[in-house]
Amino acid sequence: MVELLVGVFLLFMIIGALIALETTDLLSAVISMGAVGAALSICFLLVGAPDIAITQMVVEVLSLVILIRATIRRDLTTIEGDRDFFGLMATLAMICGLLIFGFSAFLRLPPFGSPAMSQSFQAPARQYLNCGLKETGAANIVAAVILDYRGYDTLGEATVLFTSILGALAILRVYSRKKKQ
Repeated sequence: MVELLVGVFLLFMIIGALIALETTDLLSAVISMGAVGAALSICFLLVGAPDIAITQMVVEVLSLVILIRATIRRDLTTIEGDRDFFGLMATLAMICGLLIFGFSAFLRLPPFGSPAMSQSFQAPARQYLNCGLKETGAANIVAAVILDYRGYDTLGEATVLFTSILGALAILRVYSRKKKQ
């Protein structure tokens, strides 16, 4: 079931990327790339990497804010007349698909109060708790996971977040664009 959902989201990402490449409207291209990034974040959740999904979503939101601000300043388009029927149906289909996905994910949640580790006997958290002190020598298991077991991953996530924040600050700053006279 998970492989099928990941396959559907991969197909959705390919279609979104093709739309972004072929459209002449810059705002439509930015929005379709945002949909690709959101689908990628959902794929990370499906394959069991919630930390990477969170990082992807943060970077996606920051980059969308930056790109939409730059796009609206450059390419302001207004919609006149009737909207096309295909766009409305595609939007409704996407909303229905996301609602079905969210409802099915809600139904698969463990009962409230039961630990998530009890659902999977091969969860890495079991190894961290059982062997963390012996393998790392750290009395604090959280620090052992962040710095020993997942050190490079944590460094990569911190680097991506830091870079995206610096990029947002560089584009959104006010005083650097005009010199005071």
